[in-house]
Amino acid sequence: MKKPETLQEAIVYFSDPQRAFDYAVTLRWPDGKVTCPRCKGSKHSFIKTRRIWFCYDCNKQFTVKVGTVMEDSPISLDKWMAAFWMLVNCKNGVSSLEIHRALKVTQKTAWFMLQRLRLALHQKTEGKFQGHVEVDETYIGGKARFMHKKQRAKMTQPGMPKGGANKVIVGGVLERGGKVRTQILQNRERHVLQALVIDNVECGSQLSTDDCHSYWGLDKEYAHGIVDHAKEYVNGQVHTNGLENFWSLVKRGLKGTYISVEPFHLFRYLDEQVFRFNNRATKKKFISDSNRFEMAFPQIADKRLTYDELIGRRAEQP
Repeated sequence: MKKPETLQEAIVYFSDPQRAFDYAVTLRWPDGKVTCPRCKGSKHSFIKTRRIWFCYDCNKQFTVKVGTVMEDSPISLDKWMAAFWMLVNCKNGVSSLEIHRALKVTQKTAWFMLQRLRLALHQKTEGKFQGHVEVDETYIGGKARFMHKKQRAKMTQPGMPKGGANKVIVGGVLERGGKVRTQILQNRERHVLQALVIDNVECGSQLSTDDCHSYWGLDKEYAHGIVDHAKEYVNGQVHTNGLENFWSLVKRGLKGTYISVEPFHLFRYLDEQVFRFNNRATKKKFISDSNRFEMAFPQIADKRLTYDELIGRRAEQP
């Protein structure tokens, strides 16, 4: 049977336990050399009836789930595969209630599965962007007009920042025609925003930002172009419309699919949207749903998230 290209084909393909197992092994160990996730030993025997390996170096058994975000999960591989396929390919995200209905697991289990899969989508920052780079920040949180009268009064009292009270500030860096990065910020002060630029953008690059005063002074190290959104949104090649596009995708998913997200978990939802955006199909490079799934699945290795860590009962391991 050929590899799946659509969600319907994926569900049929992964419904066979052996086929799902073989596919997972191929993606996790693409070179064909299965190694023990505990000791990295290569001497082992395979117990076919149970689909597990026995490592001769550490004298322990392991499965394809050990050492991944799926470790210690009783959920079968076919459901994990289907959930992962939906998460990396649904443009506006997929809610835990939808996974609960589609895969016949509890909503709590579906939420835990999705959070572990979002951890797999997290990618470490490597190198700095260059060329033409856009930098912008946005506020993420509930709108005051939708809140209870008492809560709205607290957010709009004198001295509170207009529009940004009790919201999370997220900074974004976009290499035009390339990838995007996000970072949760403590505030919009100059040392915070300029550190975001310096850490992610190569010196000498062309930089486009809005007219926020915190960006002033970057013209010494960058070809800094500023667009004043009170007057215009585009001035020649100077604009931040690429990042505005990304922010719209983020907020559409948060407001339309997830409805309410705790600030404690926001970075996971940003990682999810960043992965989809960075691996989107373009006119120059076509990426199918199958390609995106195959790029995401190998990232499950060497990552672990327990429920206690997820809800903050215990500190998350780096």
